Amino acid sequence: MTLAILAAVLPALLQAFASAARNQGLSDNRTTALYLLKHRMAEIEMEGYPDIGEASDEFGENTRYRWRSVVADIDSEDVENIRRVQVTVTWIHRNRERSLSMSTYIADRQMSQQQAQGQGGGGR
Repeated sequence: MTLAILAAVLPALLQAFASAARNQGLSDNRTTALYLLKHRMAEIEMEGYPDIGEASDEFGENTRYRWRSVVADIDSEDVENIRRVQVTVTWIHRNRERSLSMSTYIADRQMSQQQAQGQGGGGR
């Protein structure tokens, strides 16, 4: 009787453990990709006002993680000198491409300072 119950339950338990291991691997990959994504975005922000265009590369040699960035002007009558930056990190997990993306907006601070100086100095 015990052997029959064990024979019925064991395959389901093995399948559950295998599924949990696969999901843990994907979770680990997503965590790594998120850290890499934040790192790449911080690099772009530290460079200042980014040039318009696209760029892509790997994170080091022999890595499965790649990044791609797209910088574009914002078309708006309400705001000027703001660019949208989107960074995407991709990797292969179980023969399938996965990705995470993040976007932010970066203003041209030099242009804002010049405009402020131009407006503030006219009253003397």
